[in-house]
Amino acid sequence: MRHFLLLACLVAVTSCAGSPTKPGVPFDEPFTLAVGESASFDGVRLTVQFTGVTGDSRCPADAVCIQGGDAIVHVRVSTGVTGEYELHTGDSARGAATHGSFRISLVNLQPFPFSGRTIAQSEYRATLTVARP
Repeated sequence: MRHFLLLACLVAVTSCAGSPTKPGVPFDEPFTLAVGESASFDGVRLTVQFTGVTGDSRCPADAVCIQGGDAIVHVRVSTGVTGEYELHTGDSARGAATHGSFRISLVNLQPFPFSGRTIAQSEYRATLTVARP
């Protein structure tokens, strides 16, 4: 009986865990996703998922650099048709992508790098906005 109660409590706790999808995100408002999380939008069939970061060559906060560097944020956007996009931190012209009539823009990427420290994928948080016509 004790094992049954323990199992029941464990199931109850894990079933209340947060969903990897953020529902009802407003358009034109910044929202933040961890790697693997996605956001949906009220009234439209649109999902934006943050799938990872590659090539993070941003200048560390504790260093002096000639250039600011760049990190590439990967997102998957679905409106029934799925597209994958690379959004760049170091180039505003490549910091946004258009999927159908929606414009997905990268606002910020955290954490900021420090010398001698590798950032794990699970630590990244991308702040994005989505605009519609």
